[in-house]
Amino acid sequence: MSGKSENDTPVEAIAGRRDGGLLLLCDHASHALPAAYGTLGLSREDLETHIAYDIGAAAITRSLAASFEAPALLTRFSRLLIDPNRGAEDPTLVMRLSDGRIIPGNARIESAEIVRRRQHYWLPYRQAIAAEIAAMLNAGPPPAVIGIHTFTPVWKKFARPWQVGILWDGNPRFARPLIAALAADGIVVGDNEPYAGRLPGDTLDAEITPRGLAGLLIEIRQDLVADLQQAHAWAERLGRILRPILDRPEIHEIDTSSRSRIAGISARRA
Repeated sequence: MSGKSENDTPVEAIAGRRDGGLLLLCDHASHALPAAYGTLGLSREDLETHIAYDIGAAAITRSLAASFEAPALLTRFSRLLIDPNRGAEDPTLVMRLSDGRIIPGNARIESAEIVRRRQHYWLPYRQAIAAEIAAMLNAGPPPAVIGIHTFTPVWKKFARPWQVGILWDGNPRFARPLIAALAADGIVVGDNEPYAGRLPGDTLDAEITPRGLAGLLIEIRQDLVADLQQAHAWAERLGRILRPILDRPEIHEIDTSSRSRIAGISARRA
């Protein structure tokens, strides 16, 4: 992580059909850190674990993007630098402690440094999402937006039973049929598990729901996607399940009941 690299560019954009009705996001795609931050005082081994990124999520996102010929946006920086799936004022925007590990480079972080990271890393990702959505709305039907995440098999000694979780925060028109289809395929699926999809200021809340778009997060358990072969297999399975749902007209309608919230986006970014 020394020297100038593409990791200093905060967003990876995968080109796709803007009239295809699907946008993929990967908030926690990378465990990389910009050269100026070194390793934030952690070991290289720590940066390979779930505290730094969502294991397998980037591979699944890229595989789905190729299968659907869909645009995708992925972060190029670790969630430990700043978490792009948190609100601008969220106290966990920059984690000082993660899963019992002190993050030395964040432990005594000052507000000015948080602002700097927000401007240089967090905000460009949010702006890229907004710009891509605008371009897709101009090119074709309103896109469904899917964020790809992964979760640890065990958390605080609790063995999580779900293979996949669907996180959603507004209109259930996308989540409900997807949850049913996953269950019908023999997948143990959680409805807003292992996390709630209603997190103020997160990507879904700030960029998707206020625009009236159908959006959700798909969380896959990390032990199922720990290597590339597993990740690609799950991407293929998810793609097969998603296709008939994405063909539904209601998935590409604007939910006018939530569009009034768009006015609050700029204020939350300030």
